[in-house]
Amino acid sequence: MKILNVINSMNPTTGGPCEGIRNLIPELKRKGIDSEVVCLDDPHNSYLKNDSFTVYALGKSLTPWKYHPRLFSWLLINLTRYDIVIVRGLWLYHSYAVHKAIRTLRRKNIKRLPRVYIMPHGMLDPWFQQTDSRKLKSIRNLLYWHLIEKKVVSCADGLLFTCLSELELARKTFSDYVPKKEINIGYGIDDPPVYNDRMLNAFYERCPNLANQSFLLFLGRIDAKKAVHLLLNAYHNISQTTPNLPPLIIAGPGLETEYGQKIFRMAEQSSLLGKKIFFPGMLTGDAKWGAFYSCDAFILPSHQENFGIAVVEAMACGKAVLISNKVNIYKDIETARAGLVNEDSEAGISSLFNTWVGMTADKKNEMCSRARKVFETRLNIRSAALQMIQSLDL
Repeated sequence: MKILNVINSMNPTTGGPCEGIRNLIPELKRKGIDSEVVCLDDPHNSYLKNDSFTVYALGKSLTPWKYHPRLFSWLLINLTRYDIVIVRGLWLYHSYAVHKAIRTLRRKNIKRLPRVYIMPHGMLDPWFQQTDSRKLKSIRNLLYWHLIEKKVVSCADGLLFTCLSELELARKTFSDYVPKKEINIGYGIDDPPVYNDRMLNAFYERCPNLANQSFLLFLGRIDAKKAVHLLLNAYHNISQTTPNLPPLIIAGPGLETEYGQKIFRMAEQSSLLGKKIFFPGMLTGDAKWGAFYSCDAFILPSHQENFGIAVVEAMACGKAVLISNKVNIYKDIETARAGLVNEDSEAGISSLFNTWVGMTADKKNEMCSRARKVFETRLNIRSAALQMIQSLDL
């Protein structure tokens, strides 16, 4: 059995889909299933050098659509080598290229064609079409849906979802959404590396002012979808009445964007926030794990979050998570009392802060223990790989 993953980019800064691939492929390999990746990246990029699986990097894509002239011809030559093709993400050229290549091969009466599945990774969530901040993009997506993506979705053998909430939400976005099959294959991450002092030292190199201090951690793209502006407003308001509120780290890519600069100025221009909020940039390797292992709790108040790999990474490190009810795995966390859940609003985020600060140390430790247990039983890569194998008859 051989699987091809088709993705726009394997750059870690692009978000969860490429991280999901890196988590899943080694576990499938242990179960005798080979996987490869084709992507539109420069093959010399450093982030491709440590992958243990085959990556065909065709070169940097062109245009906002991420078009690449080599992808279609590469697919025509290579698709028949695979049993299953999984298209990671929508709205860009790579999903259309797979659809077009399969149609072309069928017209040539090629008998042995792979099954093609699309994994939207949250990109069919209705939030993207409904939020006021994306009005022009929602119109563009609606037109693109009717011209191209509807056919891509309906002609695939099925759509793969990371959790039941994502599957159910996808049905609400476009009225003429008619996939052949919807499959909840689950999702998960590998066990984090065992804690060692190098991790803490690497983290303190990035945040020296936090040595031996407790803190709350946000780790993810600094983006409006993550509601970082509401996070800062809520933190500012609570800090005025709660002097024991721990410092807040906002770690991740995106600080150089217009939105990221707005967030940075919000903190810098406040005498209160300037002393309690830190922006170390994107944390990777030991520094990232040092942040997870040493934080009090992890917070992610997103307006839309398909799965939340960073949420699960925090839980895997035995940390409680403070999240919005727009993080699609929130029901698992809420039911298990492995974290706190509230609305993706300033009031909801303020409630998360207040509730966490008001908890006793024993209650916090119990919540952290439950978070680790949920990871072990439901959100680890072994469970996800097994569910995928069973769901797709691998």
